Amino acid sequence: MMKITEEQLISFMDEKSYKPLTAQELVSALDIEDVEEFLKLLNSMEKKGAIVLTRKHRYGLPQRMGLIVGRLQGHSRGFGFVIPDNPMQQDVYVSINHMNGAMHNDRVMVRPTFSGKGQPEGEVIRILERNNREIVGTYEQGGNFGFVVPDDPRIYHDVFVPHGKSDKAQNGDKVVVEITQWPHKRRSPEGKIIEVIGRRDAPGVDIVSIIKKYRLPLEFPDPVLREAAAVPQSVSSEDLLGRRDLRKWRTVTIDGADAKDLDDAVSIEGRPDGTYVLGVHIADVSHYVRENSSLDREAFDRGTSVYLVDRVVPMLPPELSNGICSLNAGVDRLALSVVMNVSKNGSVLKYDIFPSVIRVDERMTYDNVRRILVDEDHVFIERYADYVKDFHLMEELCLILRDKRLRRGAIDFDFPEGKAILDEQGKPVDIVKRERSIAEQIIEEFMILANETVAEHMYHLELPFIYRVHEEPETESVSDLNNFLHLFGYHIKGSENGIHPKAFQEILELVKGRPEEKLISTMMLRSMKHAKYDEICLGHFGLASKYYTHFTSPIRRYPDLEIHRVIKESLKGRISDKRLEALSQRMPMSADQSSVREQVAEEAERECLDMKKAEYMGQHIGEVFTGVISSVLTFGFFVELPNTVEGLVHVSSLVDDYYTFWEKEMVLFGQHTKKMYRIGDEVKVQVVKVDVDQRQVDFEITEED
Repeated sequence: MMKITEEQLISFMDEKSYKPLTAQELVSALDIEDVEEFLKLLNSMEKKGAIVLTRKHRYGLPQRMGLIVGRLQGHSRGFGFVIPDNPMQQDVYVSINHMNGAMHNDRVMVRPTFSGKGQPEGEVIRILERNNREIVGTYEQGGNFGFVVPDDPRIYHDVFVPHGKSDKAQNGDKVVVEITQWPHKRRSPEGKIIEVIGRRDAPGVDIVSIIKKYRLPLEFPDPVLREAAAVPQSVSSEDLLGRRDLRKWRTVTIDGADAKDLDDAVSIEGRPDGTYVLGVHIADVSHYVRENSSLDREAFDRGTSVYLVDRVVPMLPPELSNGICSLNAGVDRLALSVVMNVSKNGSVLKYDIFPSVIRVDERMTYDNVRRILVDEDHVFIERYADYVKDFHLMEELCLILRDKRLRRGAIDFDFPEGKAILDEQGKPVDIVKRERSIAEQIIEEFMILANETVAEHMYHLELPFIYRVHEEPETESVSDLNNFLHLFGYHIKGSENGIHPKAFQEILELVKGRPEEKLISTMMLRSMKHAKYDEICLGHFGLASKYYTHFTSPIRRYPDLEIHRVIKESLKGRISDKRLEALSQRMPMSADQSSVREQVAEEAERECLDMKKAEYMGQHIGEVFTGVISSVLTFGFFVELPNTVEGLVHVSSLVDDYYTFWEKEMVLFGQHTKKMYRIGDEVKVQVVKVDVDQRQVDFEITEED
């Protein structure tokens, strides 16, 4: 054999007849010619846990040797769970005594120690990849040494900082500490301070700490800035070659009032036969960000723009994201357009995908469109008189598309989202519920339709591509969900051939407006897999869509930018075999990287908002609010306020009686008073305690309630 690949070696070791062999035995068995290259492959695969090297220097597969490889999810109490790489394996519980120096998010190998009924348990036997080389936390001085208490509660250990390694950090400073010695058995990790972020109560330090914690890049490297500065800020006549001129089309953008990176514009026309011509025009970022340029490599590394409560950490420098790529009104902009003829029942009769040049007529906001369509505000109707007919057509088509999507089984979770309003010092002055009016729905439905149209078009061309996929939930997850739903008298229908999304949608319809709606919606969402990017078209379960991609936001999402290049190349004609091979290798890497960066962004955004919610409630200690019980548990119940803030009423604070949890009814029941606390009950609560670091709010029931 000339050269063996990783996949071939795994396949060889997975054969029933295989027994662990030494490196020399493998060289002989596989007829390896380049021994040095083969030893490098063995070493690489062993380091990442694809194969195992035993104490007797023999190689085998972890699963064949009863071992599990995965990512460790830590807990503030010191134990953790290993989430296996193999999705068919169960999570493995690891006690604090069996962590053996592993920390949250490390990639580890575990040996199961108990796998009877219930949760499998195991011991970490190897740490394959460390993930916490730098930790953000609060410095605490203690004599000639100090400790850094990590901001992330899932990192159990405080980091010991020896004398002379504190970089002049003062007690209470937010810092970044670099680990110099990893934890072992009962010994804490050791480190040195490499950055003092600032006083923990100084304006903006809290957000910067989260940015550092998630390693979000604040600055662009010089080569990227130089490339961005060289990009022209206006469209030239050369740029128009090969493009369809749509500058006379009536086109608008509809975004949030504070948005500066405008990816998408829309146009609409009603035909006499009742059909619609819908144009979705997306910024042609790929014209300016060339493959493998410094701009492109940086965008790949970042993966996505991150929208924090007080700032955006952009994927592209502002010269592009807010400048030449943004579809600003009144100026020429390059776009990739999808023009669709849509029937009266929402079907795409025909479509065209092409490079274009557009000139947006009006920069609309969701609020202004809502005032026209919902409030019928005469001031705004008069101000935007030229577009009112278009907005009514858009509303018509939006409702048709939404109805069609729901009829085919798309799952529409309507979770209220909160938004923090900050003052100039970054302090939260209010938490408000985000609107989801017809204005937001118009853009949502139009973008979904464009994404589906492009995905199906590219799928049939059989070209390397990136799809947005949402796989069907595991049978075990649905079974666990049904056990929970039975408490409320509901059941998700399914078969051995799988679950249809319509079965989930039917439950959502049944619970709509009921007290348990939010809890059941949350549990249903948790039972599903996380959507991700993939080079294989696996369909989108949540949207009940066979073909789906992300095409509409190339300013802020890397997969959109990546597929724009493939689409444009396909429009020019046949792609060479050499280029197809290069794209086939590139797409899986881009898909994996984009999925990872998306999850990091989601966690950072959620933590920022939760922190500001807690900080806001900290200003209202002692005040009374009216809320609704959102879930009931053995240790108490959570109450959600109208502004989306949730807080815990612990059972120990219910001093008027002894309360028992009735699981079947999801009720806390007072033994003497017969008082019950149930999901959906309206209660008056007092804010008694707030822990901003832990993002926790504690309530107590008021005496009057």
